[in-house]
Amino acid sequence: MQRTINLKTTIALVVGGIIGSGIFMKPALMLSQLGSPYLLLSVWIVAGFITLFGALSNAEVASMFPETGGQYVFFQKMYGDFFAYLYGWAAFAVFNTAGNASIAYICAEYANYFLQLPHFEEIIEKKYYFSIPFIGTFYPLQNFGVKILTVSLIAILTALNYRSVEQSGTLQRILTALKIIAIALIIIGLAFSKSGNWQHFNQTLNEVPSGWQLLSAYMAAVAGAFWAYDGWNNITFIAGEIIEPQRNISKSLFVGLLTCIFIYLCINIAYIYMLPVATMATSGFVASDAASMAWGSFGGILITFLIAFSTLGTANANIMATARVTFALGQENRYFSQLGKEHPTFQTPANALIFNLVWSSVLVFSGSFDLLTDMLVFVTWFFYGASALGLFILRKKLPNVNRPYRVLGYPIVPLVFVLFTAFFLVTTLITDIQDFTQGKVPIVKTVLGIFIVLLGLIFYRKK
Repeated sequence: MQRTINLKTTIALVVGGIIGSGIFMKPALMLSQLGSPYLLLSVWIVAGFITLFGALSNAEVASMFPETGGQYVFFQKMYGDFFAYLYGWAAFAVFNTAGNASIAYICAEYANYFLQLPHFEEIIEKKYYFSIPFIGTFYPLQNFGVKILTVSLIAILTALNYRSVEQSGTLQRILTALKIIAIALIIIGLAFSKSGNWQHFNQTLNEVPSGWQLLSAYMAAVAGAFWAYDGWNNITFIAGEIIEPQRNISKSLFVGLLTCIFIYLCINIAYIYMLPVATMATSGFVASDAASMAWGSFGGILITFLIAFSTLGTANANIMATARVTFALGQENRYFSQLGKEHPTFQTPANALIFNLVWSSVLVFSGSFDLLTDMLVFVTWFFYGASALGLFILRKKLPNVNRPYRVLGYPIVPLVFVLFTAFFLVTTLITDIQDFTQGKVPIVKTVLGIFIVLLGLIFYRKK
């Protein structure tokens, strides 16, 4: 595949790949978990800089091996073929395809605001289900109309990426511009509205957690923020198609993530200014509710419309990038060899795109937005931690290899990222199991992710 993606497109892919559904959906749930506006803002700062540390660590490796496939290629150099395969399988089976599904799902949910998509009665939704022992029960007919539209959106964007990298890149720049317009309207419009009240920052919910409950709630909120920051590594997946990757990858990651941290803080401040804490914590569409408070029903409709297109842009960025990991998996594994073939005319990873579409559709019907995001964040961050740890291995294993970019603050930056990731994974797993055993949730989402990853051991076989 050719190097046709320039710096402007790489920055658009970083920002467009990160800012999607999370910032428009997760703040309400995160506030309900934490109970305090200031704790909420601190989560966005902590999660943002931890993510930046991980991105900078990956940027060094990406500058050494600017090849299509991203972290799949990195793990081959760090840990060998088996671990790289396990990552490739996990990327396909869990976090890349689940990410595509969850983002398009939110786009469909916001579209439902206008379309009133059909759905079954609750008795029908509950009638058809399937269960996995020790994991939970799934109801594929829930929100059926939303799920059908979700699959349709994924299929349309897949078809575009199937035919042309250049056309999908052009669409990405347009959708990122719409995203910026939506964000600017939310931040500026809400911050200067006379309908808001700065006293909302002094409010708390009736019960603010403490002790272990506070730690558990904080890590759950961090998981929500991690989902909102996710997508930064997509740029490494298409490194083999980026012009001057040694310079453009690190620059786009640094600029893109700092921009996103600032934007996320501003948006959350605007939400809190407009909505009382109790109202925000129970909001289903927090951005639309805040806009409606400021400008009436027209404002809510306008923001909902722009957010739908914003999430569509994120879905396009993810579909473009994640297919490259599936493509790399196909080039290395005999069972998936068809996925490693590029289209003879369009020069795109055509088979990988189609395979991702099919499995994403299965995941759409298996769960909900929160199920998909919580499952994929846990598995994703295991491999993010392994990637940063692998940086130490490469420094020792390949000391003389040219490194056009070296991570700032080494070894502190990657070490902090690795330690925080380990702490996050352990506390998340413990909390998830406790919530399931206490009947608070129907599915152990982290264990489901681990189960799907381990299924990949069945198919491991090198070419």
